[in-house]
Amino acid sequence: MTRSRSLSAWCVDHPVATVLLTFALVLVGLIAFPRLPVAPLPEAEFPTIQVSAQLPGASPDTMASSVATPLEVQFSAIPGMTQMTSSSALGSTTLTLQFTLNKSIDTAAQEVQAAINTASGKLPKDMPTLPTWKKVNPADSPVLILSISSLQMPGTELSDYVETLLARQISQIDGVGLINITGQQRPAIRVQASADKLAAIGLTLADIRLAIQQTSLNLAKGALYGPSSISTLSTNDQLFDADEYGQLIVSYKDGAPVQLRDVARVINGSENDYVQAWSGHQPGLNLVISRQPGANIVDTVDRIQAALPGLQAMLPASVEVTVLSDRTKTIRASLHEVEITLLIAVLLVIAVMALFLRQWSATLIVSAVLGVSLIASFALMYVLGFSLNNLTLVAIVVAVGFVVDDAIVVVENIHRHLEAGESMRDAAIKGASEIGFTVVSISFSLVAAFIPLLFMGGVVGRLFKEFALTATSTIMISVVVSLTLAPTLAALFMRAPVHQPDAKPGFGERLLALYEKGLKRALAHQRLMLGIFAVTLGMAIAGYVLIPKGFFPVQDTGFVLGTTEAASDISFPDMTQKHLALAEIIGNDPAVQAFSHAVGVTGSNQTIANGRFWIALKDRGERDVSASEFIDRIRPQLAKVPGIVLYLRAGQDINLSSGPSRSQYQYVLKSNDGPTLTTWTQRLTEKLRANPAFRDLSNDLQLGGSITHISIDRNAAARFGLTATDVDEALYDAFGQRQVNEFQTETNQYNVILEVDAQQRGKAESLNYFYLRSPLTGDMVPLSAVAKVDAPVSGPLSISHDGMFPAANLSFNLAPGVALGDAVLMLDQAKNDIGMPSTISGNFQGAAQAFQSSLASQPWLILAALVAVYIILGVLYESFVHPLTIISTLPSAGLGALLMLWICGQDFSIMALIGLVLLIGIVKKNGILMIDFALDAQRTRGLSPEEAIYQACLTRFRPIIMTTLAALLGALPLMLGYGTGAELRQPLGIAVVGGLLVSQALTLFTTPVIYLWLERLFHRSKPITEAGHARSDY
Repeated sequence: MTRSRSLSAWCVDHPVATVLLTFALVLVGLIAFPRLPVAPLPEAEFPTIQVSAQLPGASPDTMASSVATPLEVQFSAIPGMTQMTSSSALGSTTLTLQFTLNKSIDTAAQEVQAAINTASGKLPKDMPTLPTWKKVNPADSPVLILSISSLQMPGTELSDYVETLLARQISQIDGVGLINITGQQRPAIRVQASADKLAAIGLTLADIRLAIQQTSLNLAKGALYGPSSISTLSTNDQLFDADEYGQLIVSYKDGAPVQLRDVARVINGSENDYVQAWSGHQPGLNLVISRQPGANIVDTVDRIQAALPGLQAMLPASVEVTVLSDRTKTIRASLHEVEITLLIAVLLVIAVMALFLRQWSATLIVSAVLGVSLIASFALMYVLGFSLNNLTLVAIVVAVGFVVDDAIVVVENIHRHLEAGESMRDAAIKGASEIGFTVVSISFSLVAAFIPLLFMGGVVGRLFKEFALTATSTIMISVVVSLTLAPTLAALFMRAPVHQPDAKPGFGERLLALYEKGLKRALAHQRLMLGIFAVTLGMAIAGYVLIPKGFFPVQDTGFVLGTTEAASDISFPDMTQKHLALAEIIGNDPAVQAFSHAVGVTGSNQTIANGRFWIALKDRGERDVSASEFIDRIRPQLAKVPGIVLYLRAGQDINLSSGPSRSQYQYVLKSNDGPTLTTWTQRLTEKLRANPAFRDLSNDLQLGGSITHISIDRNAAARFGLTATDVDEALYDAFGQRQVNEFQTETNQYNVILEVDAQQRGKAESLNYFYLRSPLTGDMVPLSAVAKVDAPVSGPLSISHDGMFPAANLSFNLAPGVALGDAVLMLDQAKNDIGMPSTISGNFQGAAQAFQSSLASQPWLILAALVAVYIILGVLYESFVHPLTIISTLPSAGLGALLMLWICGQDFSIMALIGLVLLIGIVKKNGILMIDFALDAQRTRGLSPEEAIYQACLTRFRPIIMTTLAALLGALPLMLGYGTGAELRQPLGIAVVGGLLVSQALTLFTTPVIYLWLERLFHRSKPITEAGHARSDY
């Protein structure tokens, strides 16, 4: 007695036990379902850490050489780092470190901190603070953007509230990686000295700086320890107010005190004057909240939303907090769509059953098996620690087709025995045990096709591990349920079909008659059939080579990120005007729900010549364009604003790049020689701009920055006892927004900033009023005596490094219909055309890089799936030959998939690849059903191969058609995908539907012919052994 027979028989004899156990399984699944975490895609992100350092007033050159390089030298020793990029601009440096997938982000953070500590000795002495790190990927779309505005409150006060009450509290929430307060104007006291007044009195900026530093302190004073009590000492050593600073006496002139307000304006201002943000058209602040790599988006946002009302209550009544964009809305919508898709698939499949079996009991049994298997699979997902995401849910939708297959095959076989007139119990036990082996072999070979997905490396492998495991676990559960629950229910409820003698032949019977005619013809023209098979094989291989390859379809998450770029030496007021003009255009587009934008050095933005836009689109149902179409539509309108370009990219759930990129794909050029790199980057950019396949092409070299050079005459300076340090310090005092002191309150620290008067801040001529005091004579020496101002030259606005080399990043979007694979080839071709020297190395980054590595492994993956299936079938059938017959069903499926993708204008993306692997699993089932029966007929009934395969085809025609239809209808809703997140599911559905249609049409006729042909080739003589099995010596 075989195992399946004994198991099925036990279940049929113990119906109560079986039903209760099934009920327990369903219960566990139902309990697990609401507890599954929700995410857009499986967790597959590189641990990324962003390090930022500030030195107000330092030029990009100074930042790159004195801050970025010492840090990079230390960071480069951290193990497991895959990428290190940095960007240095006026006063700030941002470094992004990316680590291998299996490195813990917490360990990485500790190592980064240790490296910062080690490097601190090499960093400039006047940095206000040591560099800080955050666990965040700057290229990631923010998960939540809050906009905060107030009509009554000044910007500085609002900033203060937002920082102390909102930002600090929210950043403590689990999963929050970084909060950028864009447009933040921290309160500060600004001392604006007038150079001519100082010169008249004989003071220098250095005198004022020292006076401010020494008169406001916050130090320890001690306590009075008396015999009966102790009293703490406190003094009014700290000044908190602009008026108090104004009254400082900085010097005496002819016996009269000179107060600070006599030589300078002292005002309550903001720490950085050149910052502004808007939410919509209203000035305000934005909290741009990003999550830690690896944190669950939906949970994180839920936690923030839960904390918001409490934080809002602490704010003054005039402050309005609104949620500008929430990433989780599209994620939830997209999952909702998949759940509906799942429902549609289940209903379609049940409809097919009813059509073919024409018996309610049989249909309900299949539906019961389907329900139990799907619900139980949630329990398994929970145990494995998976989340409900686009991929795992699609795996379940696809599994609907497979799960039903097992049940159909069993029920159909029991149905056949009932028709032959056996009792209900016997039919159930016989039907299940007869087919048990077939069901197991179908499922095992299906699982075998998924095995290679588990070995895919990198991010792609991470994504598909969940997909493959979810699908296989669902299939495994369904095998068990089909062999236990199905026969039990059949024994209880399935009646023998009643035949009316005069009834018309049903749908199934008519189809079968048609097929019988076709099959006879096919067996008569065997050579023709083999010819057709060879042609499909050739076409499938050619199609695979020729079809354009893509990586991941560009998703529509309803969120668009923008980066603006203007002339490198643009002034702040001009930039603000241009931004408002862009905002006007974006605000008028019907697809936009809300948007915010920021100008100046704020958040992740490093220069005044760049700005940021965050655009939230309406729900997919309420707008007529996808995110990519929206970008294409609005691009020509934005181009009407002169002197500024806005680069937009659709926010993606799977983000593989690091660094805030302007467009979807990046290409990095690096070389150890800066000027050569610059020249060739410009040439390559111009070459590619002429190519219509690339959209929004730009590089991040901003070379038009204006640099006013001051030459110090060291000999002249030495005569007065002055050094280069004195000159640098004087310039920094005047033009660096220098932080000279701070005052501390219970909740925050605020800076005191020294600079020259606003009228004199923008002109090189004001340098003529500068005087330094000579340490030798004590006389005032004009700056013009020791230094001269040269004409302005142009230089870089920001300097990028990649792995310690100077680098330039090209970023681009692709025109609709252009596959990433084609773009990669075009880019390499363009490099050869312009003759780029080999000293400049170029490589793709992010998505394009992952695409290149996954493309190389694709053919191997498909081959591995075939080999795995072959091995499993060979083991099950104890034969080298029969698996070949079964695998011969695949080329037609591959051809169908590629044709369908081509017709729908899709490229062969990773999702289509999964579709292909699925097809390997589904299509060979037809082969198995036929071969299994034919072998059995040859062995037990001693039929000739021709007769056996003919019988097999006719007997198994009904289950083959039913199972294929079930799989087809399961994938159809995916293919017709609508709603949020459809672009991710569509290629998979298209591949499966196309493959099934073509293979179904061909394999029903070619497989029998190939079977006979292989039989003739290998089994000339067939001695029958005692056991009654055809011996297989190969």
